[in-house]
Formats: sequence, C-alpha cells, structure tokens
Amino acid sequence: MENVQLGLKENARQFALLVLINGFVGGMVGLERSILPQIADQEFAMAAKTAILSFIVVFGITKALTNYYTGSLANHFGRKNLLIAGWIIAIPIPFMLIYAPNWNWIIAANVLLGINQGLAWSSTVVMKIDLVGDKQRGLAMGINEFAGYLSVAIVAFLTGWIAAEYGVRPYPFYLGIGLVVLGLFGSIFFIKDTKHHVAKEAGVSTQARLKQVFWDTTWKDPNLGSVSQAGLINNLNDGMAWGIFPILLAIKGFDLEQIGIITAVYPAVWSIGQLFTGKMADYFCKKDMLYTGMFLQAVALILLAWADSFLHFVVLSSILGWGTAMVYPTFLATIAENTHPQDRPKSIGIFRLWRDLGYAVGAILTGIIADWFSLEVAILFIGALTLMSALIIKFRMQCGEGSSVKMIDWLLRKKVQNV
Repeated sequence: MENVQLGLKENARQFALLVLINGFVGGMVGLERSILPQIADQEFAMAAKTAILSFIVVFGITKALTNYYTGSLANHFGRKNLLIAGWIIAIPIPFMLIYAPNWNWIIAANVLLGINQGLAWSSTVVMKIDLVGDKQRGLAMGINEFAGYLSVAIVAFLTGWIAAEYGVRPYPFYLGIGLVVLGLFGSIFFIKDTKHHVAKEAGVSTQARLKQVFWDTTWKDPNLGSVSQAGLINNLNDGMAWGIFPILLAIKGFDLEQIGIITAVYPAVWSIGQLFTGKMADYFCKKDMLYTGMFLQAVALILLAWADSFLHFVVLSSILGWGTAMVYPTFLATIAENTHPQDRPKSIGIFRLWRDLGYAVGAILTGIIADWFSLEVAILFIGALTLMSALIIKFRMQCGEGSSVKMIDWLLRKKVQNV
C-alpha cells in the first residue's frame, strides 16, 4: 500500500480503462433509446403511453434498488467483482430484445438492464472516485459521465439509423452483443480493484462520518439532501425524454432517422459538455452549478411543449443537454466531498437509488398525464417540477467548499477586468 498514490495523473492507465468500460455500459442503454417505443407500436400494437413506458418504470426501479445494494456491498465484495457481475447479468439482454415474442420479454430484458446498469455504472463511478482523491473529483466524474452518455448518444443514433435502413429488429441489437463481450472481458482481464486507494484516503480524511447514512443522504443533510432530490427530478425528466420524445416526434411527422438525430443530440451535448462542466465543478461553487443546470433544464422543457420544427427540437434538446451536463458530474462530486471514504460508496448508492427512481416516477407521471391530457401538458408538468427542484437548491444548499468560487463573483470580476 506504500506505493499507492491518489490522483488522476498518477492512475491514468486504470482510469482510462474504467472510462472505456463505462462507455460500453452506457451503450447498453443507447440500444433502446430511440427505437423501443416504435417496437411497442409497430410489432406489439401498443397505443397507451402508460403501457409503452412500462419498460422505463421497471428499468428505473430495478436500477435504483441495485444502485443501493451496490453501494452497500462495495466495501464487502469489492468493486471489481460487482462490475463483473453486472456484465454477466447483461449477457441475455440483446438476445431477449432480438427474439422477444411479446412485450413481457421486453420488460424482463429491462429488469436485467437495470441490474446491469446499477452494478456496472455504480462500480465504475466509485472506482474512479477512489483513484483520484479529493482534488479532481469533478473532472473525474465529468470524464466518466462523458464516456457513458456519449456512448448512449452514439448507440441511440446508430440504432435509429439501422432501424430506418433495415427494420427495428434484429439488426440494431447486434450492437449489444459486441458491447457485452467487450465489457465483460475488459472488466475481467484489465480492471483492478481500488480497495488500497480507499484505505489510503481513509487514513488522512478529516471528513466526519455520517450518523445515519440513509437519512442524511436522502434529506437531513442540506447539501446531500438537495443533491438527492435534484437527482430524482433530473432523471424524472430524462425518463420523460426517453419515453415521450420519440412518440411526440413521430406524431409531429418526423421519420426514424430524424428521431434518431434529435434523441441523440440531448445525450451528446450532455456527455461532451461534462468534459467542461466536470472541471467547472472543481472550481465553481457546486450550489451555483446545480441551480443553474436545473434552471436551464426547466426552461428547455417548458419551451419544448411549443416546439414544432426540427431546428426547435435540436436547439432545445441542446439546452436540456447542457443543463444536465452542469449537474451530473456535480452531483457525484458533491456527494464525495461531503462524505467520509468509508461512507462514500453507501452514500453514492443511496443518492443513485433516489436519482434512478426518477426514471420510474417520470415514466408513470408522464404516461398518465399524456393519456389523460396530452403530451404537451405532460412536458409542461415535468418542466414545472424541474423548476421547483432548482429553487430547493437555491434556498437550501450552501457553497462552503473552501476554495470554490461563486459564479456571480467570477462574472463581476470579469466584467470589472473588461471595463
């Protein structure tokens, strides 16, 4: 353990391998992102939005619960073992999507996908935080989430294009077979566990242990609680975007290729933006980052209810993606900075429990509202919830991160310098 060092540069090779593996993890979600609602409509004649969005509900609940147990079990079983288990669970998924004779098979595949994402994504997140120590967590999380969501965007675009050219099944899901093979073998043969890095940081950490990790992370601690509620609302609107956008775009007359482009823009901006916002989260007050990001999401969603042209959807999807990019790495960096190394995996798991329950809540809410009223009303409702989440951050969180800079102070200083 004497040779163990903390830092992004000091662990660059292992960090890069984890980034690559997380790219494969994200790609598994991208398989479904743009075409599953079309499969429901075209192959299984499903019309009700609540029924179509059932796959997101089971995915969100399963992933959320798996996140919690991954956080709880990480110290006991080891991060690498949980990562490998996640990939083993993923093996049947592409075959189930290819050969599904009814919608129940799709639901079952999404149960496995939720477990895969909870185990594999959570493990790579915790391992990267273990490696980098306390100075570059925002950048580390930005790179991590960039890799995952860029893969979501790329695979969503590719599956949309393949579906437009060759049909919705089976060809788009062949990509999933390759992702599983690469992810499993890469995790087994190239990834190393990070338990020694945890022990080294725990020996020098001055962060107090949490008395009640679940309740402190859920709400009691002002910073941790603000992050948890914002995470839930963020994924609530992402679940809506995942399930409702392809349906809305199809109703407005866009073809599968255009739908693939629009649905890819949002996660693409989200992923690439995190290369910048992750570093920003190490410099600026995290409260400012989270409030601004959630506010931008709210504005984009509210305006999307009136969007009509291809350009409108691309621009607003880009704003939504940038707002999400501002909050996603900041969520995890804030959790890490406010927890002791021994509490961190469980606290991250609890945060990710609430965050990914947002998928299920978002799908249920938007499905019901869309069936009772309209898709536009559902989008407006989710936009209003996102605005409320931003206000909770504004009035409940504190900066309190020592060397961090408030955005307003930075802007005023720049203005003075330019005068």
